[in-house]
Amino acid sequence: MTSAAMAPVRVAVIGAGPAGYYAAEALLASETPLVAVDMFDRLPTPWGLVRAGVAPDHPRIKSVSAQFAEIASHPRYRYFGNVELGRDISRDELLARYDAVLYAVGARSERRLGIAGEDLPGSLAASDFVAWYNGHPDHAALAPDLSGTRAVVIGNGNVALDVARMLLLPQGELSQTDTADHAIAAFATSNIREVVILGRRGPAEAAFTTPEIRELADIEGLDVGVDDPALLEQPLPPDTPDIKRIQRNITALAKYGAGRVDGERRMRFRFLRSPLEIGGNGRVESITLGINRLETEGGQTKAVDTGERETIATDLVIRAVGYRGVPLPGVPFDEASATIPNEQGKVTGGEREYVAGWIKRGPSGVIGTNRGDAVETVERLLADFADADSKAAAQDEISGWLRSRCPEMVDHAGWLGIDRHETGLGEPSGRPRVKLVTIDAMLGVARTATSADELQTQD
Repeated sequence: MTSAAMAPVRVAVIGAGPAGYYAAEALLASETPLVAVDMFDRLPTPWGLVRAGVAPDHPRIKSVSAQFAEIASHPRYRYFGNVELGRDISRDELLARYDAVLYAVGARSERRLGIAGEDLPGSLAASDFVAWYNGHPDHAALAPDLSGTRAVVIGNGNVALDVARMLLLPQGELSQTDTADHAIAAFATSNIREVVILGRRGPAEAAFTTPEIRELADIEGLDVGVDDPALLEQPLPPDTPDIKRIQRNITALAKYGAGRVDGERRMRFRFLRSPLEIGGNGRVESITLGINRLETEGGQTKAVDTGERETIATDLVIRAVGYRGVPLPGVPFDEASATIPNEQGKVTGGEREYVAGWIKRGPSGVIGTNRGDAVETVERLLADFADADSKAAAQDEISGWLRSRCPEMVDHAGWLGIDRHETGLGEPSGRPRVKLVTIDAMLGVARTATSADELQTQD
């Protein structure tokens, strides 16, 4: 067998979030063909939403990063951070140097409500707010105004619950997390005392997972209630999809009842409400809602506007109605679904191109959902290359090309330096890490770490 035949199939994975790591795991586990993985991310730091999207008070969920670190220790894995497709390198350049390219870039934009007042100061996308308190460099300067007393969160998924909970958590709980320092300081002086969570349908249609509802009872001093507890008593048809989860959710919500009227910090669930207009003179002051009823047709339950209206005074509106994928330069994109069109993970009309995660299927599921999704894609890729010889450029040639194009590229040693630096900053106060929140700060630490690694290698 020639050395060329023995060379591993080289795959570029674009995006270092859960989908990217699960795809890398499946690729590196292959023996026929043998695969090498180069992972790219536009930020210096990997982990995607695990770093910048999971609520900081949920360290158990963040622990999946240990799995990612193990995957990254594989000898046929390399990391290239601070390299952006379309800014630094192109699709054609990747295809010229790799046997295959796998896009796992997630969905980093927001779904819009399309209502008047959506862009008033004080109206924020949850994607931006979550990234702000998690220290994402793109959003570290967001500076939301928390001087008002009431916030309205639009949406009935776990992100909506995360946002509402973060607004109302006691300061002592935040100080032991990896919440960005600027957010900890802002929450310490926040005047928000009530958060209203709006859902256009009923509690049976909410997408919350039960543990997230139950854990609200453990937050000291927080009064949780449902504005119309009678909605929790509506019978469910026996053929209701996901009925066990829904029953658990309703049972958990029913334990809170209507809540108290004198709670110092209050969280209220208000169902059967659709946002129609955000009002205010120069900034958010109110939100007008349509009151709905539910109708079931063809097994689908939908919210129907009754024509009744309700206006709530509020100082802050956070829109948690979903994420949306954005197109990559030169890569096929379906505007309607905001995904890269594909068949079992192979890009439709693409050239040796594959896709995994939210940009493949849309923003749905939890972190673990990405594993099965990535495995499906990798199986398709491996089948396509089962009998193919690698035509990829040599790894040193790729490294040289990237260094010439991206002098500030962060390799795995650079990322490990950032990781050590952040965790070291957190140790004195018992925090998991204190995040660097600017690209310049990250690059400064990465340069030092990479230089030290090179010197050690020379010794």
